[in-house]
Amino acid sequence: MHHYLLQDLLILSAFSVVIVFLLQRIKIPSIIGFLITGIIIGPFGFSLVKAVETVDAISEIGVIFLLFVIGMELSIKQLVSIKKTVFIGGFLQVALTIIVTGAICFLLGLSWNESLFVGFLFSLSSTAIVLKVFQDRNETTSPHARNALGILIFQDIIVVPMMLFTPILAGQSTNVTMSIIILVLKSIGIIGISFFSARYLIPKLMYAIVKTRSKELFLLTTITICFAIAFLTNEAGLSLALGAFLAGLIISESEYSHQATTIILPFRELFTSFFFISVGMMLNLHFFLNHAGFVMLIVLGLLLVKTAIAAAAVAVLKYPARTILLTGFSLFQVGEFAFILSKIGLNNQLLSNDLNQIFLSVSIVSMLLTPFVIMVSEHFTYRFLRTRLGKKISKNTSTINQKGEKTKPIKLSNHLVIIGYGVNGANLAKAAQFSNIPFVVLEMNAETVRNERKKGIPILFGDATQAHMLNLVNLKYARAVVLAISDPRAAKSIIGTIRQLSQSIYLLVRSRYAKKTPELIALGADDVIPADIETSIEIFSRVLRKFLIPEKDIEHLIESVRADDYNLFQNDKKIPLTIRHNLFPELNITCLRVIKDSGSCINKPLKELDIRARFKINILAIARNGNILDHIGPNEVLQRDDCLYLVGKNENIEEFQKNIM
Repeated sequence: MHHYLLQDLLILSAFSVVIVFLLQRIKIPSIIGFLITGIIIGPFGFSLVKAVETVDAISEIGVIFLLFVIGMELSIKQLVSIKKTVFIGGFLQVALTIIVTGAICFLLGLSWNESLFVGFLFSLSSTAIVLKVFQDRNETTSPHARNALGILIFQDIIVVPMMLFTPILAGQSTNVTMSIIILVLKSIGIIGISFFSARYLIPKLMYAIVKTRSKELFLLTTITICFAIAFLTNEAGLSLALGAFLAGLIISESEYSHQATTIILPFRELFTSFFFISVGMMLNLHFFLNHAGFVMLIVLGLLLVKTAIAAAAVAVLKYPARTILLTGFSLFQVGEFAFILSKIGLNNQLLSNDLNQIFLSVSIVSMLLTPFVIMVSEHFTYRFLRTRLGKKISKNTSTINQKGEKTKPIKLSNHLVIIGYGVNGANLAKAAQFSNIPFVVLEMNAETVRNERKKGIPILFGDATQAHMLNLVNLKYARAVVLAISDPRAAKSIIGTIRQLSQSIYLLVRSRYAKKTPELIALGADDVIPADIETSIEIFSRVLRKFLIPEKDIEHLIESVRADDYNLFQNDKKIPLTIRHNLFPELNITCLRVIKDSGSCINKPLKELDIRARFKINILAIARNGNILDHIGPNEVLQRDDCLYLVGKNENIEEFQKNIM
């Protein structure tokens, strides 16, 4: 390796470490740090890196890995579960953004094909940044995060046809009709090859590789498949990114996709960091500073227009106002795939250098602003929905069910109100049904509402942050409310709204983390059940039983944790329990089934087998034909399909299984 390249990689990685570390301290995604790193060390910054073309080449590998992993993670089942958001919401968002942006650019003097291409660029949002911000804020399961994910999936899919259509849009072919036909034929051919490979070829190949039990060979094979398909699609006149996406999609249909994703992820993280650094390097700081006002004006317009379009796309799906606005704000930026598409546009002369620099400046600034916009969007949405216009919009969106009809008030009293119909809410509803307790559910997932209503569940589509929605379920006359949603910020708003309507109703809140308990109690919750502690209680109670800790001591520990408001494990407190260290740490009780119908252990009395002396284990009981034989005499004979309950050390039981079973 040339020393200059090694020096450049050292500078690049050192700056990345320092900048990303500082940004992580203030909860800003690492991708922002990579962009800033590229701006600082790039040719338009301090010009610390000389081998810019090499870094750019490495970044292309990052793009390949990025699309490869997206293909592997994109399951058909996931698409089906949010199909309306993906195909209806995603299509509307992309189509409307292209139309509006293209129209504005055309009015500003660009040609129709240039305007349409710019619309392509601005219709895409950043999957990497948005999902990372939601992960950091623990909002990945919230309604607005799910909607954003659905639209982002559609964008990730539609970028491939955009790449294929760009040369035609640039007029590279004189026969547009023939070009479109060739494009369609290529697409059909690729889909056919992908289907054949996913169904017949790749599973057999991966099975043969897995049988070798070589991790190195599995890794090498996975990467080879990715690069090979990317290379072949590129040779066919299509893009490397398309080939990588198809390679991931092919492997996703095999049973080895999860392992493949696991081993590729570190490579993706490494090489995509080079990609975002290379994007930062492309920003001409001199150009940006000279046109800062114009760039920031476009960013503001982008924020307003793209947020409004994304919100409108979600509104069509009949989601509440709060979810509509939060989804819109999360998708206002320009995404990473737009940079890939812009390179194709430059090569096909659909972007001039100046227009490309404006695009880069707007895109990078929008990406840098994304974490902060998502952060303040909650506060803005809350304030806006308190205004007269916001209340009117909220009322119209919250009281319309999935069929477009007005929701009628529920005439119940002394009932249970369940807010959120996830796993916890559904289980609570089943328990209420079993116990003949009248209840009603509020849920913001339209598909869930439709499906559960067909089953006879009293469920309404609506936003519980709105007082009029809570009035529809007759909250004032309910006995209890259970808040079982996964959106912590929405939970706080709902608690406040409930307490405005009723100070006396019993309110139980499910929280993801125990540290949030005091805050939720202060807001008005009567009880808070932290999911992390309750899960840990279930884990440690099962483990302690495995170590033969007395049941009373386990119950005592559980009661102590809960009685101390789940703080017992949060601090270095001494637990005043009678639990002692297990005196028999190697004692193990195991069940083995007799699968042989003949052999050394079949049809012989236990006294002849002399199991205790030979293997140092004891048979506690035998399960036979649905009965338990708990008094085992020396003349007992083992039979096929007997289940033997054995006690002894693991190694002794394994030795017994090898020699007799």
